[in-house]
Amino acid sequence: MGVDELDGRLLELLAAEPRIGVLEASRRLGVARGTVQARLDRLQSTGVIRGFGPDVDPAALGYPVTAFATLEIKQGQGADVRAHLATVPEVLELHTITGHGDMLCRLVARSNADLQRVIDRVVGFAGIVRASTAIVMENPVPLRIVPLVRKASGPADRGGA
Repeated sequence: MGVDELDGRLLELLAAEPRIGVLEASRRLGVARGTVQARLDRLQSTGVIRGFGPDVDPAALGYPVTAFATLEIKQGQGADVRAHLATVPEVLELHTITGHGDMLCRLVARSNADLQRVIDRVVGFAGIVRASTAIVMENPVPLRIVPLVRKASGPADRGGA
């Protein structure tokens, strides 16, 4: 689903000020309140906007260690492995991948020693053959969406920065 320039401006405004109301957003964007509400409804129903929840920092919750684990799984065990990993609160994301390994998950832990406990829980399932883990040292480009919104909603020469 494509987004136009107004959608892009609305998404940028929501990214910068997630608690802004529809009326204030319409004022800032220079469009009718109903237009903003209709755009929000469409962006939500098409899955462009996935939620309005708080952006929570795991480190502030006491989980400052982040790691990525590449998992190799037994053939035919994907659904069972996914179900197992869904029970581990420290597994923040799970992706099925191509290349080396079958799944990639982002993990958090309270410390490096606690990371061992998390990894043991992750791999302590018969469907997982092997795990290779990399600890994150720094996150110089945190998850960001606004540059992509700008590129998707603007002219081809607008760029992505």
